[in-house]
Amino acid sequence: MRPLSDTVPKPLLAVGGKPLIVWQVERLVAGGITGIVVNHSHLGAQIEAALGDGSRFGAAIRHSREEEALETAGGVAHALHLLGDRPFVVVSGDIWTEFPYRSLLARAAEIESGYPAHCAHFVLVDNPPFHPGGDMALLEGRIAREGARLTYANIGVFHPKCFAGLDPDRRLALFPWSYAMVEAGRVSGEHFHGRWANLGTPRDLEQLDKELSP
Repeated sequence: MRPLSDTVPKPLLAVGGKPLIVWQVERLVAGGITGIVVNHSHLGAQIEAALGDGSRFGAAIRHSREEEALETAGGVAHALHLLGDRPFVVVSGDIWTEFPYRSLLARAAEIESGYPAHCAHFVLVDNPPFHPGGDMALLEGRIAREGARLTYANIGVFHPKCFAGLDPDRRLALFPWSYAMVEAGRVSGEHFHGRWANLGTPRDLEQLDKELSP
């Protein structure tokens, strides 16, 4: 997203009159998810200034600061002390989607009652042009490594015990770290067919802004 992200963190880039991360916070709150932890590194002070404690959105926001970006699994491990002992939703602050976050409350309850056999839930989408090979398959409601691949939507639900023992200061991507859980059949999944965008270039941002602007 350079050069735009050189001076503004990507989650604060705006489409339709508001930053990407504000779209996310508002939709999470509308879905009944009001306790939010935001992890950030690059220009993170700008994100804290924009969101504050979340009260203006009807949320309670806490911030997890990273000296360097720790990726998804590493970022969760770093913020684990803020996330509590019950399953939680993990979403990226720089995607735009109409996914119904309220539906994940039931998934979280299933994970809480079904752990350790059921420890996570992934949302998948059709493969975008920039990622035609996809990430993983969905077979009878379970995530699988083999089969017709779809793309991880950067939306998931996890039991906190999945991250127990991880180094809270280690950079760690969700994949391939989570493959062991997938191969053990412990991760459920769903295919979301609604609007979703992972914006990778200024042109992508401009196009979505045009679509969302009145």
